[in-house]
Amino acid sequence: MRIDVLTLFPEMVDAVLQSSILGKAREKGIVEYHLTNFRDFSGNKHGQVDDTPYGGGGGMVLKPEPIFSAVEHIVDGTGSRSPRIILMTPQGDPYNQSKAERLAEEEHLIFICGHYEGYDERIREHLVTDEISIGDYVLTGGELPALVVIDSVVRLLPGALGNEQSARTDSFQNGLLEHPHYTRPAEFRGWQVPDVLLSGHHENIETWRLKESLRRTYLRRPDLLKEMELTEPMQKLLEEVKKEEKQN
Repeated sequence: MRIDVLTLFPEMVDAVLQSSILGKAREKGIVEYHLTNFRDFSGNKHGQVDDTPYGGGGGMVLKPEPIFSAVEHIVDGTGSRSPRIILMTPQGDPYNQSKAERLAEEEHLIFICGHYEGYDERIREHLVTDEISIGDYVLTGGELPALVVIDSVVRLLPGALGNEQSARTDSFQNGLLEHPHYTRPAEFRGWQVPDVLLSGHHENIETWRLKESLRRTYLRRPDLLKEMELTEPMQKLLEEVKKEEKQN
């Protein structure tokens, strides 16, 4: 996969892309990152990429010329046929795991990270393929949201994680929140690891994990359960959870 990031602060993005799983994935040749400062495509000696909005109002708006020119330069240089051009914006579609899975199937992603008040609307209408929001809040720029999306996508690429099972059991991967985890010691300050996890009985362990995933989802994100079609065994476990929680 090739990932391009258009940003006014490439040093900010590069620091993260060199670290942890993202950096190791690049070292393995699983993904390549390219950073473009779209100020280089401003077309004026002052490097100006923003201007005041027509009609008045506070803040500055990113001009269309630098963004279009930077994206076209990347596409022409790579010969990419149909890259996903992603605009990071609080007005975009809410991001979730299913979107991460779909993006992980692409060969080329281009992220546009803006600043200031917003983007010229022609960027939205005639350039981007996706608008993504990572939450109902506003940040200074699109760099952090883009890195969130990149991290969630790259870890799904084959070979990116040391243990492929890790990604398959993450929260939201099966529609549920992830079950609790424990490690050594078996007893810590009087708090015990559940006996079933020490039993060595794999079927019972998987049942416990599924039940606890259902419990955690029921208590913390019941909205997720409303969107799921539960199997009969899952429905039975959920009923047990509800009864247990009423007694507590």
